[in-house]
Amino acid sequence: MSDFIFDHVGITTTEPQPEEDWVEASKIWVTNPHAHPEHIEFLRYREDSAVPDAIRNNPHIAYRVTDLKPHLEAEGVELLIARFVVGDFLEVAFVRKHGVIFEYMRYLKEGWFAS
Repeated sequence: MSDFIFDHVGITTTEPQPEEDWVEASKIWVTNPHAHPEHIEFLRYREDSAVPDAIRNNPHIAYRVTDLKPHLEAEGVELLIARFVVGDFLEVAFVRKHGVIFEYMRYLKEGWFAS
């Protein structure tokens, strides 16, 4: 696998979406971008979510990587959310680079949230 594969675009919404999943660590509901024809992930934040405004108020571009470290320590990268594990299948971190929000994702196993 290449170390830099496009995964999805994340877009904030205030409207409940079909088949949302809850992410306790972030206090948000998310949709599965792999189920969307254009690979869009909708994110709906609970009022008490600690997710930074930079992420809440901007779309993000997500890439699958095999190792998060080089993408978090590269020159010109501002770490917005340090590494954390989503469910039991995914390790992620959010950064700002080139004025754009990026999510780097390392899948621990294939799949999405357990049903």
